[in-house]
Amino acid sequence: MVAVTYDMEIPSSIPAPKLFKAFVLDSHNLIPKILPAAVKSVEFVEGNGGAGSIKLITFGEGTSQLKHMKQRVDGLDKENFTYSYSVVEGNALMGELESISYHIKVVPSADGGSVCKNRSFYHMKGDSMITEEQIKAGKEKAMGIFKAVEAYLLANPDAYN
Repeated sequence: MVAVTYDMEIPSSIPAPKLFKAFVLDSHNLIPKILPAAVKSVEFVEGNGGAGSIKLITFGEGTSQLKHMKQRVDGLDKENFTYSYSVVEGNALMGELESISYHIKVVPSADGGSVCKNRSFYHMKGDSMITEEQIKAGKEKAMGIFKAVEAYLLANPDAYN
């Protein structure tokens, strides 16, 4: 199985603890609230958010070619602001991927904000390949969700303190 790796860093003016709470720990509640057309619901079908938990994400109709996906929580460290998860089911895998794994770390920055570091691993089935355009599209969707969470936190400064 071939794996393609992609790294992305996003600076934010939001402090690391607050960003981690909203973007990771409460994302199952917050994202459907602030992006209801894109993400219809996020529910835990196994577990309560810790390692081994399974989330079912249902996407909004007509906003994406995606209908649903399942994510498995691989690791969560609240003290060090790290989170790892894998997409293990759904049409986000495009029939060519075994899974997609994400490793997120939110790092405090000197200016009081933070940097969200993400390393993605695309695990291919057999000798399938993923194109740069497909990776770019995934990156843009992730960036859109991140920026929506950031905008919510900026507009609601008392949230997630």
